[in-house]
Amino acid sequence: MFRRRIPFSQIAFVTLLGVVGGIYIYRPYFDTALKTSAQQNVPKKPSETDNSS
Repeated sequence: MFRRRIPFSQIAFVTLLGVVGGIYIYRPYFDTALKTSAQQNVPKKPSETDNSS
């Protein structure tokens, strides 16, 4: 159907993109990194159970 060859650089790029995408779906690194940094910046509030005594 199509007689044009796909260059090796495009095949390598798409393969790398697929592997990185699969790793991100398996273990989303940036999502956990943002959650941990956001939790560290939140000031700690005293719990209501400590004030009742």
